[in-house]
Amino acid sequence: QVQLLESGGGLVQAGGSLRLSCAASGRTFSTYAMGWFRQAPGKEREFVAAISWSGSTTYLADSVKGRFTISRDNAKNTVYLQMNSLKPEDTAVYYCARGRGTYGLGSSADVGHWGQGTQVTVSS
Repeated sequence: QVQLLESGGGLVQAGGSLRLSCAASGRTFSTYAMGWFRQAPGKEREFVAAISWSGSTTYLADSVKGRFTISRDNAKNTVYLQMNSLKPEDTAVYYCARGRGTYGLGSSADVGHWGQGTQVTVSS
């Protein structure tokens, strides 16, 4: 059973930074694409960022380009989301996701496993 455990969420002022972490169980972490999605109240869950199995390729939603960075450490079975210059519209529950393969994690349909989510609140 794959488990994804997020941490690092919290309350921050606009312009501040947070780093989310997602620790995955299992021995096959390094063979899957990983990513982050978010869901704000009353809105659908949306793609934020993804990273290929090796970390060589990353994908970012247009709304976070230039502000967020995704990375992974396969030795630690952990994926990170560094969030800088945070805005109130970034407020949401952020979910870690494991893809179904080595690449291609651009929508919820590509997700094989979800974490439980961590709340990020950005105050103005």
